[in-house]
This record gives sequence, C-alpha cells and structure tokens, in this order.
Amino acid sequence: MTAENSPPPPSTHPAARPPRPTVPGVVLNAVRGGLVGLAELVPGVSGGTVALVLGIYERVLLSANRLVDGLRLGVPALLRRSGDDPAATGPGGARARLRSVDWWLVVPMVVGMAVMVVTMAGVMESFVSDHTFAARSLFLGMVAASVAVPLLMVDRDDLRSRAPVAVPLALVAAVATFVATGFSAADKPDPNPVLVFVAAAVAVCALVLPGVSGSFLLYALGLYGTTLGAVHARDLGYIAVFGLGAVTGLVLFVRLMERLLTHARTLTLVTMAGLMLGSLRALWPWQSDDATLHAPGDGVPTAVGLVVLGAAVVTVTVVAERRYSRRRAA
Repeated sequence: MTAENSPPPPSTHPAARPPRPTVPGVVLNAVRGGLVGLAELVPGVSGGTVALVLGIYERVLLSANRLVDGLRLGVPALLRRSGDDPAATGPGGARARLRSVDWWLVVPMVVGMAVMVVTMAGVMESFVSDHTFAARSLFLGMVAASVAVPLLMVDRDDLRSRAPVAVPLALVAAVATFVATGFSAADKPDPNPVLVFVAAAVAVCALVLPGVSGSFLLYALGLYGTTLGAVHARDLGYIAVFGLGAVTGLVLFVRLMERLLTHARTLTLVTMAGLMLGSLRALWPWQSDDATLHAPGDGVPTAVGLVVLGAAVVTVTVVAERRYSRRRAA
C-alpha cells in the first residue's frame, strides 16, 4: 500500500453498519484469521504484521475498539436495567457502537484463528523446536520483507517534515527490540496462574502492535512450549486463565493504539517499522540456546534459500493486496 491508497486513519466516531460481504468474502476473512493465528504461533512473527500485510489491520483495530466501547457503555446500562438509558441508546451509545463493528470481518477471523491455533499448536511446537534452523531462516525472510509494509503506509510529505523526530524514534524502537529479544528462558512446566495471566495480557499486544511477537514474548518468559502444550492437550484451566489475561490486555491496549494511529499516524507507523527491524535478532539462524548470536556457519545455502522464500511469500502477498485495493478503489 502506498501513502495514496493506504486506508485512512480510524475515525473516533461510530460509523454506519458495515456492508454485508459475499460468501467468498466471508471465507477469505476466515482464511485471513487463520493466517494471523498461524503467525501468532511462531516466535518472532507478529500477528499484527500479518494483519498489516493482508490489509485488514486498521479495520480490525477499529472494530475491536467499537466492540470494547459498546461493552463499556452497554454493560452498566444492563445492570441498571434501564432500556432507555442514553448510554445504551444514544448516537454514541452501546447499540450504535456495536452496530458499527464489522462483524462479517471479526467473526470469521476469530473462527479462523481459533481453528488454526487448535489444529496447529502441536505441529508448530514440533517444527520450531525440531527444525529450529529452518524455521528461523524462513521467518527471518518473512519479517524482513514485512518491515516495508508500515513504511509504505506513511505519507511521504509528512515523513519529511517529521524526520528529525521519526528517524530517532525508529532507531530507538529498533535498538530496544533488538536488546529485548536477546533474553531467553527455559520453559516453566507448572507456571503460576498470575504469571500466565500477565504474560497473556502482554503477549496479546502482538495482535494490536505489528512488529511485536506474542509467541516470542511467551518464549522469553518461559511459557511458549507450556502454552502450546496446554492448547494441544486441551487444558481448559490454563486456557481460561490465559484467555482472561488476553482479553484484559486487548481491552486496555486497543484504544491506545487507535488513538496513536489517528493523532500520530506517521510516528506510529515508523515506530512499528523500527520494532519489526529490531525483532529480526530473534530469528537469526545462527544462535545458541541462550540467544547469543554467531557468525554464519554451516547451512548458508539452505538459510539463504529459505530467507528468500519467506521474503517472496510476503512480497507476493503485499503486491496482491495492493492490486486488490486498487481494483476496489477504481
């Protein structure tokens, strides 16, 4: 997406009810959700990044914000049992907010994500742990190519005027993420529920903030293998605590992200690019278990091939999305 055809900043006011898509459109949204869910299973890959590449990031963010607002206004009204409460019926009230949610996007996406996570948790755990070199190489190419996505959404004239602030901000974000991804921790087989709750609240930010990998955050906290194992084994107690933490984190963070995209769009997108660039450290193929980086050694041809493959997948996806957006705008 270029600055000219990138989606506009999210509105802070309730919008009209989104149009109902075709059946293929609903199926496509479910597939998009599956891809986001798959990304969330991979350390170093951000679900928010995939949403950006697929061209649905801001639509999902806007709908999530409307849903949170609708619940915030509607639940107190229901508790007061006042059907005529302005908070529930006014133009900015709960019903208006909930009607403006793009349910035809959100529901298929959630279903696609859930199906992908449940079916692929065990597979991805095995792939990442048993074929670490290949996995890191492939995902390195994917994330490296994805760095361009938020930059293509920046207005060039605005970027020039904000360069004295934007460039240092991007560098700080890149360095901070590079340092943060240098930490590692062994899996905790029986973690404290409080740790699980807090970790989920932080990790879910990956759905809102491109460049941040929720799975990698879990990995750094020693909960990656434990969480995937719990999903694969259908450990409902663990899943319930994790889900509650994720919902809490999403509710607290989604509004902040929308405000940033509305009022500081260029700086936010540039910071996203910096975060994504710094997170590449986690995917360097030649590193030890304690996240110490090494010079390229054995397997260079294989690594290069997989990096190119990963970058090609993202590039093709971005090009296809841009062409699709242009046809819709025509």
